[in-house]
Amino acid sequence: MLLVEDDARLALLLEQLLHAEGYDTVLARDGQRALHEGLTQEFDAIILDRGLPVLEGLDVLTRLRDRGVLAPALILSALSNPADRVEGLDRGAEDYLGKPFDIDELLARIRALLRRHRSTVPTLPLPQGALDTSSRTVTTRSGDTVDLSERECGLLERLARRPGQVFERDDLLGAVFPDADDPGVVDTYVHYLRKKLGRDCVKTVRGIGYQLGPLR
Repeated sequence: MLLVEDDARLALLLEQLLHAEGYDTVLARDGQRALHEGLTQEFDAIILDRGLPVLEGLDVLTRLRDRGVLAPALILSALSNPADRVEGLDRGAEDYLGKPFDIDELLARIRALLRRHRSTVPTLPLPQGALDTSSRTVTTRSGDTVDLSERECGLLERLARRPGQVFERDDLLGAVFPDADDPGVVDTYVHYLRKKLGRDCVKTVRGIGYQLGPLR
């Protein structure tokens, strides 16, 4: 879980509270760090303050959504009048809780947030359209449907869940092809994906590996 809070005392309290409930957390104390963590790691949920140094919380959330990050977000902010809550929800948050808050209510909202998110059909944005991981299909912007094999879908899903991250071949090999020994199998399946979806679906980062092509 990504926890974004600039107040040191409150951040420590929230970390301890979430750890006691069994949640692993990554703490970001400013908006730029939150954006970096959100783009390079995969989180089950984001707990996000608004009044952050460097980059305001809603701007962080907007940029994450624009880059295809789908982790559900709960805004936790002292800006809590109706207009503030409406703005937060319209900018991409799934829930909004004002400060000061009741701990039991916060935990209940987090549990509800995770339940709702896990019950939705996992659809991930792609440069060409959207990937439905449940049916292993890509729906293109023109409305066509492209079927993927299990390994093709696994590779594309890995890239699409962290659209800002560059993956080394060995990382992709271990995550998607655990029974294979040769990293060249990653190159082979990238070729298969490009043949089906176009070269822009996966970007080669020379000397490192691959990342999802740029979202439009």
